[in-house]
Amino acid sequence: MRQRTIVCPLIENNGAYLLCKMADDRGVFPGQWALSGGGVEPGERIEEALRREIREELGDKLELRQVTPWTFRDDVRVKSYADGSKEQIYMIYLIFDCVSANREVCINEEFQEYAWVEPADLHRYDLNDATRHTLTLKGLL
Repeated sequence: MRQRTIVCPLIENNGAYLLCKMADDRGVFPGQWALSGGGVEPGERIEEALRREIREELGDKLELRQVTPWTFRDDVRVKSYADGSKEQIYMIYLIFDCVSANREVCINEEFQEYAWVEPADLHRYDLNDATRHTLTLKGLL
């Protein structure tokens, strides 16, 4: 089984949190709402990976004012690929509290849409298991 270290930003702006709806045909949680993030590449430092993933998935106009390591967790997930293949992966999640200076987001093809969500409305979204766990741990759900 392959192992991946995942950097995961919990991005807040003026009391709202950024959620992204995964594409229906790929990822670990197809079609569900999630936090952005992705894998650390060989030789890449953790914060470099976090900032690269944010640029790739959310565009280069989203400006982070603060990045603080918060917690970690691990589990085993099945990842689906656009070609229909699947793979079981042991995932280590490194989760960061991030504060953005703006809400300028331009999502890539991994996501269908995004939303800035107030804590009181988070329960209205079809959150994937990992995101639900993270938001519960943070006291937001």
